[in-house]
Amino acid sequence: MTTPGGIVIVGGGLAAARTAEQLRRSEYSGAITIISDEDHLPYDRPPLSKEVLRAETDDVTLKPAEFYADNNITLRLGSAAQSVDTAAKSVSLADGSEVAYDQLIIATGLVPKRIRSFPDLPGIRVLRSYDESLALRADAGSARRAVVVGAGFIGCEVAASLRKLGVEVALVEPQPTPLASVLGETIGALVTRLHQAEGVDVRCGVGVTEVRGTDKVEQVVLGDGTELDADLVVVGIGSHPAIEWLDGSGVAVDNGVVCDEVGRTSVADVWAIGDVASWRTAVGDQVRVEHWSNVADQARALVPALLGQEASAVSSVPYFWSDQYDVKIQCLGEPEAEDTVHVVEDDGRKFLAYYERDGVVVGVVGGGMPGKVMKVRSKIAAGAPIADVLG
Repeated sequence: MTTPGGIVIVGGGLAAARTAEQLRRSEYSGAITIISDEDHLPYDRPPLSKEVLRAETDDVTLKPAEFYADNNITLRLGSAAQSVDTAAKSVSLADGSEVAYDQLIIATGLVPKRIRSFPDLPGIRVLRSYDESLALRADAGSARRAVVVGAGFIGCEVAASLRKLGVEVALVEPQPTPLASVLGETIGALVTRLHQAEGVDVRCGVGVTEVRGTDKVEQVVLGDGTELDADLVVVGIGSHPAIEWLDGSGVAVDNGVVCDEVGRTSVADVWAIGDVASWRTAVGDQVRVEHWSNVADQARALVPALLGQEASAVSSVPYFWSDQYDVKIQCLGEPEAEDTVHVVEDDGRKFLAYYERDGVVVGVVGGGMPGKVMKVRSKIAAGAPIADVLG
């Protein structure tokens, strides 16, 4: 039995690193242990589909090893948490060891969905981890034709990166447009135009029925009978919270770990943060936010609550972005596909659009318009009438 006690954080990404950093900033002096199933120091994931895949960088670590040593933060890398006994306050690891805790923070993030009907062939990839990005990069080095299945943010970013590497790309999406389920078809059509201008074969409204190959992937068959030659297939159909290891723990889960407005779970002394966590909003809804910028806000709410200090719920306007080619697509607020979309600028590549719901501006999405997107933050936060931004 390994018995560091103190605060144990399970997860090796941004949420774990930011939480540990916030604990030390808040003058917590007890033991902190980070448990990760990966061998790497906690690292940043957004570059995996962009700079890492394109071989523009190999370093995505959030903090150097010296940071953890200087701050007396213990790293248990390369062994996944397999279960937790919340009565005994102990986490069991895949290497057979156990780590005791006084407070446990769940920051395990997401696991990419896979298509179980696909054969087990070389050349079929998903992208979530650093090692998966390097493997995909190696495949792309010799690939001529790729099929990207799923035109969400990851699928679109991978398609853009593969095109920059000179690979012919077909982007396949069952929805009417890329990003349709997230941002609606109006913006989806503008994203389609962006990819088509870069030579991507965008095929929407159709799924994949079969992947063929002998020693390696060779062909993808679509639902309409189209046969696409491919020596690389990337599956980007979304992810699900990494919560299987919590089975039998008593920690309530429902589309992630169910938390209150500062990250408390249903079990005493257990907390959750980041992509895996479904936090309660001010109006009582449970929301799981998969955005990079949300983590720091959550850490600033969770850490004071855990330390018994005055804590306030997260109240910032949600923000996320996606880099595709030379266009940074940014979103502020909480737009939904069913909202009324007002495209107010469009030069054929860059664009700006406001989202209206019940007469109120609830979001803004811009492609290549960073200043104009950020100017709307206060209007969204105030629940301003749509007329205030359309003016």
